[in-house]
Amino acid sequence: MTTTALTTTAGSSLEIRGPAWLDRGEYPFAPRFHDSGEGRMHYVDEGEGDPILFVHGTPSWSFEWRHAIAALRGDHRCVAPDHLGFGLSDKPVGGAYRVEDHARRLRAFVEALDLRDVTLVVHDFGGPIGLPLALEGSERIRSVVVINSWMWGHADRPAIRRLSRVVASPLGRLLYLWLNASPRWLVPASFGDRAALTRPIHRHYLGPLDSRDARVAAWTLGCELAGADAFYASAWAKRAALEALPLTLVWGMRDPAFDRSYLERWEQAFGDAEVVRVEGAGHFPQEEAPEQVTAAVRAAAARGR
Repeated sequence: MTTTALTTTAGSSLEIRGPAWLDRGEYPFAPRFHDSGEGRMHYVDEGEGDPILFVHGTPSWSFEWRHAIAALRGDHRCVAPDHLGFGLSDKPVGGAYRVEDHARRLRAFVEALDLRDVTLVVHDFGGPIGLPLALEGSERIRSVVVINSWMWGHADRPAIRRLSRVVASPLGRLLYLWLNASPRWLVPASFGDRAALTRPIHRHYLGPLDSRDARVAAWTLGCELAGADAFYASAWAKRAALEALPLTLVWGMRDPAFDRSYLERWEQAFGDAEVVRVEGAGHFPQEEAPEQVTAAVRAAAARGR
């Protein structure tokens, strides 16, 4: 596998500028690409120092980490990939987009960049995708930050199981693939204060999913919310590995999807975890309270030393 930085050569200027909907003033990072063998994964790699790896969920991409990257790249190497099928990465038709596929590609990405002494920051589906890096005996991870995420099956969550079944149904396919429901309606509904999601910022969540083919990865993860319980249960069974690492829990307390009970389950399992409650924020505290989230990540990186 190869990892290359995009250079200002003939024929690459469009990729450097990015698509028309991308505001480089809001997202001022040099584009880089990693050949996953299944398609190119776009990623940000900014700054020098001990690395921080940011792992996004759905229907998001590395854009959600822009505030933290801009604030931390003076002291840290900030790496933020877009999963295949998301953001500025390739979206191959018929691609493998299950949670375990993203986790497998992320591990290969980390190995290709040879990232070590990493502070791992995960959000939403980034939890079950990224946390296996810390669960499977890897010595590359030295500190973990979990932001409104989970790592267990949803057998005891009837509402989540119903939602996942609806997404997998013909109605769900229509909503996700034809109407782009995930970024169009679910993202705004997940904010504690919807005014925080301005129209220009919302455009950056809508833009990458501009066709039915481009929405397949997001739809697949919607189906996987409860459809990958065996994978989640396997990860949760290895949770003791996290006890050896500094763990920080950052939680938007008005998250309508991953509510307080999710945070409580983390706290019950890891009584020594640092907990940062972001009052008033919803599912995306890194958007609604970026300074507070950035401070928590910086502190977590320092504890990892």
